[in-house]
Amino acid sequence: MHKDYETILAFDPGTATVGWAVLHARGDRVKLADCGALRTSKDEIASQRLRQIHEGVEELIQAWKPDVMALERLFFAKNQTTALKVGQAVGVILLAAAQSEIPAVEYTPPQVKMAVVGEGNAEKQQVQYMVTRILKLDKAPKPDDVADACAIAICHANSRKLKALAGESQS
Repeated sequence: MHKDYETILAFDPGTATVGWAVLHARGDRVKLADCGALRTSKDEIASQRLRQIHEGVEELIQAWKPDVMALERLFFAKNQTTALKVGQAVGVILLAAAQSEIPAVEYTPPQVKMAVVGEGNAEKQQVQYMVTRILKLDKAPKPDDVADACAIAICHANSRKLKALAGESQS
């Protein structure tokens, strides 16, 4: 069966909460299929938390069979310990993508903000407002990590459109 849309599985990585979103993109239209959060307990040791994240990502891959995965690239962090932990979460998400042979694309927070709001220095509230508008939702998804995953998916959908337009102009 051939589908006429691209399924994007997006992640906002973290160790306590990994926001995720599934978007169906066709042409210049996007539709939120589902979203949520993978949560781990701070009482667990790091390796167990990473395993839980990896298994959660694998379950999402099996359920949604995405064409591509998009996630936030660690851009700048004031706290090095937090940055290392988030980097480990990114690693297990990328591993799950590679094991399923799904291409994975990373976007920096300014790229996501630019794609969703049109301003690379946009505030979190502006991003959430635009996610709500673009996806035609009554309110922004909660927690913030889920709204951020939605924004990352929208960023990828917009990036995909720009690449298609660039390809058309070169032919």
